Amino acid sequence: MTKRDYYEILGVTRNASKDEIKSAYRKLAMKYHPDRNPGNKDAEEKFKECAEAYEVLNDPQKKQRYDAYGHAGVNATGFSGFDNINDIFSHFSDIFSGFGGGSIFDDFFGSSRSSGRRQRRQGIPGSDLRVNLKLTYEEIADGTEKTIKVKKYKTCSVCNGSGAKSGSGYASCSNCNGTGEIRQTTRSIFGQFVNVSECRTCNGEGRIIRDKCDVCQGEGRIKDESTIKINIPPGVVEGNYIPLRGQGNVGIRGGYSGDLNVVIEEEKHKYFIRDGDDIIYNLDISIIDAALGAEIVVPTLKGKSKLKIESGTQPGKRLRMKEKGIRHLNDFGRGDQIVIVNVFIPTKLTGKEKEILKELAKSENFNPKSKTKSDKDFFKKIFG
Repeated sequence: MTKRDYYEILGVTRNASKDEIKSAYRKLAMKYHPDRNPGNKDAEEKFKECAEAYEVLNDPQKKQRYDAYGHAGVNATGFSGFDNINDIFSHFSDIFSGFGGGSIFDDFFGSSRSSGRRQRRQGIPGSDLRVNLKLTYEEIADGTEKTIKVKKYKTCSVCNGSGAKSGSGYASCSNCNGTGEIRQTTRSIFGQFVNVSECRTCNGEGRIIRDKCDVCQGEGRIKDESTIKINIPPGVVEGNYIPLRGQGNVGIRGGYSGDLNVVIEEEKHKYFIRDGDDIIYNLDISIIDAALGAEIVVPTLKGKSKLKIESGTQPGKRLRMKEKGIRHLNDFGRGDQIVIVNVFIPTKLTGKEKEILKELAKSENFNPKSKTKSDKDFFKKIFG
């Protein structure tokens, strides 16, 4: 599905200030907030869409990449939007602090909702996942989009993540009186101490399911295979990882989702060795081509390309093919392709071939006495 323009979603211009962006988001977030639209799936999707747009346009780096490259530029940072309402609350609470130490939603909707969330946990957070992804040099050179299949916990579609049967719902935990906490007071000569621990009966949620969902057994999630698209930026290296926020295991009973960390592996190439953003190619040429020069077709990351060999090219010479390498990560420009010339010396010669070479050796240009040691070794290899 094609994503809408973030500026269009928030109804602001491209030169809008941060305050204007925040104000626009505030109005839309209040309009589509789940508390004001219970059970309205369309409003929920719009709420997620607005949060995604605000997250990008409020962040200077993400905004810069979006302005330059569109959605692909943002996806390359690992941000792919929000799948879970609770992820939005958790995300903004962690990153955008509001007045008095609360979250941005305290400022938007008042502190009562936020303080209620702090008193007890809603669900149990999902765990992070890690997958290894092999990439070819061709894919790394210009970036690519990959599709992977991951086994992970997803929201139960029967109970919609609540863990309860339809019409059942929750009851307040009698052990902690709905607070999700157990407080124990002890006295000593130093005074009174209060020890606060998570309620084991309700796992800190403050509520108990009256009748569990038959499909997920009260967890609000089931294990299933998911297909995930990943935008790989150009220039990644072995060991880099791309964090996909909220794409890990879904939490239990509405707990926010973990992340999916995609770890990059480089696939061994048939022709090339990587050196930073340059690629190295070893080229074997004949004695004739080295002496006379030639135009040779060599492989590159984008197909075949012609390379000029100057006459008198020496073994070990490095030829540079400009900008035939890998694009720089998070920067403009790209590396080069370095071609290292190896002169092929035949190990078996016919009598006629030996005679021809011996005649050439009589020439001043082929006289090893006036050449370097490497040239002497060269002729020694030919004639033995």
